[in-house]
Amino acid sequence: MMLPLLAAILVTHGPAQAEAAKLRAEKQAVHEWKLLRGKVKHIFVLYQENRSFDHYFGTFPGAEGIFSHPTDQTPGFSQTLVGADGKPLTVHPFRIGPAEFAADTADVDHSREGLLAKMDVKNGVPLMDQFALAEERKHFTGDVPSPAAVQYGELTMAYVNGDTIPFLWRWADRFVLCDHMFQTIDGPSTPGNLTIIAAQTGISQWIQHPEEASGKGPYAPGVPVVNDANPFWGSAQDPNKSGLMPYNPRVNKKYAPQLNLTYPTLPLTLAGGTMGDKAKSDRDSEGDLDDIKEDVGFLSNQGKKEVPWGWFQEGFDHEPTDVHSDDPLDAAGRHASYVTHHNGPQYFGYVANNPKMSSRLHGLGDLFEAINNRTLPDEGLFYVKGGYQNIFGMHPVCPDPDVQKNFLGDDDHPGYSDAQISEAMLARIVNAIAASPYWKDSAIIITWDDSEGDYDHVPPPVRSFGPDGKQVSDGPRVPFIVLSPYARKHAIFHEIGDQSSVVKFADRLFGLTPLADLPVELRLRKIGEGRGIVDAGPRDDLTPFVTDLLRVFDPARLSGQVPPISAPYVEIPEAWIDVLPQNSGIGLKDIGIVPTDIAKGIKNVVPDGFSPRPRGR
Repeated sequence: MMLPLLAAILVTHGPAQAEAAKLRAEKQAVHEWKLLRGKVKHIFVLYQENRSFDHYFGTFPGAEGIFSHPTDQTPGFSQTLVGADGKPLTVHPFRIGPAEFAADTADVDHSREGLLAKMDVKNGVPLMDQFALAEERKHFTGDVPSPAAVQYGELTMAYVNGDTIPFLWRWADRFVLCDHMFQTIDGPSTPGNLTIIAAQTGISQWIQHPEEASGKGPYAPGVPVVNDANPFWGSAQDPNKSGLMPYNPRVNKKYAPQLNLTYPTLPLTLAGGTMGDKAKSDRDSEGDLDDIKEDVGFLSNQGKKEVPWGWFQEGFDHEPTDVHSDDPLDAAGRHASYVTHHNGPQYFGYVANNPKMSSRLHGLGDLFEAINNRTLPDEGLFYVKGGYQNIFGMHPVCPDPDVQKNFLGDDDHPGYSDAQISEAMLARIVNAIAASPYWKDSAIIITWDDSEGDYDHVPPPVRSFGPDGKQVSDGPRVPFIVLSPYARKHAIFHEIGDQSSVVKFADRLFGLTPLADLPVELRLRKIGEGRGIVDAGPRDDLTPFVTDLLRVFDPARLSGQVPPISAPYVEIPEAWIDVLPQNSGIGLKDIGIVPTDIAKGIKNVVPDGFSPRPRGR
């Protein structure tokens, strides 16, 4: 039913012929990587928050979706929760859309413990069948749940389509939608924002420092990082008196911050041969660099060129909308839009505690300024994050006063972001790139940091376990779209991967030493294996079945047999962006897609009394 986790090799004439075919494929891949390096110079990672693949693309034609197989062969298709009358209640996946104001949904449990309960891992196999009940039980005690608790359970089974998110569906149709990309770590947002630059959340640091093992609770510090503890840098414990990292006033100060993270990331390898010199500017080289001193020396001796990078996050610094006298000039403890625990690089002392490295961290408005003024470097890797609000002055369409007040965000996180405002933010970025010289040599990756705790039917691979002996990875699928002048058109990409694939792609495109192959990480991996810990380190090499995204690109375009895709093809019409689809009516009819449930004539049944924003407990 599902794509196997082992790559299938078609053998028709015996082992010798199969080996020859494998060698030819490897040779072809080497050739295509060479072509790709000559074409793509800029990677933009538009990194959104908290959506499962089935919630957003479960009915996208051709994708591995909710209705791709008979319902009795689809894990978790029928789930049971407790009705408000105390009797068993069965819920199936159901569609919500403009009529329910589906762009504004409540936040559900996506903690590590919550995800493990929802995936229902038995004997190492995720059954994917407890999303509704596990969520419902978070909201009531006793025998009979409240109507709101039932609605929370039902909410995990709701899905949307191109009538709610037409921009995303349009890109998925015109370019490449990847349907087997999993969240690397079972857990909430912070782990995802670490894996996108490190291909791990600190398993190797745990091996090196067993006393730093993950603590229990939603904000307990420790490694590997499995929760949303805020970064040490910028916290009240940060010893710096000046040059502090920003911290949002929403931060709950009663929790201790995360440990200083000291394992390697892309900012380290992107520095190449300059890392040794940059390390001299670290304010605490012993505390920040001791664990990777050998890696720094290795990179310095390699002498590879530095590749520019940047992390652009809304609210990190003064934004264009900060116009009032009481608005901050920076985000130091004051900026309301900044989501502190989403800034992956801020967790690492050798970035946040080093002016030569931390200068790569910017606000969202800085990205538009750099694109419009053509001041980005000639090549590089650039991450983009939204926040609690949006810099475009947009408001949700839903008239509910609570929504009008609390759903102004644009990073797509349920509970405070509006999905249509969020995809409008992406459209403004993509359109800005398309109107610039950067489009002609770019790869734009749109993906999400975790699956929110919403239903997804595809069991993830079980790769590794944490200090508590429970599964650490992988988690449910997340949406993943690739836009580029050299991408395939109208393609569904089925290769298995996770957020580490972004790191692996950057490694290979820019000729970086994979994080997994750095001297310290290689040594720690062997120590981990000796302790029975599999995949003890970064997943950008040595871990099987993590795609490098090469096949997302069209060999005919890379070779020049077919012209690159022109900028207008990727652009979203400005008129669509200025008026949110909920008001304009832009949807499936305009993008010309018929979802699988509608094509199959499947009756949609929204549960009685359902609300996408339950109230009460």
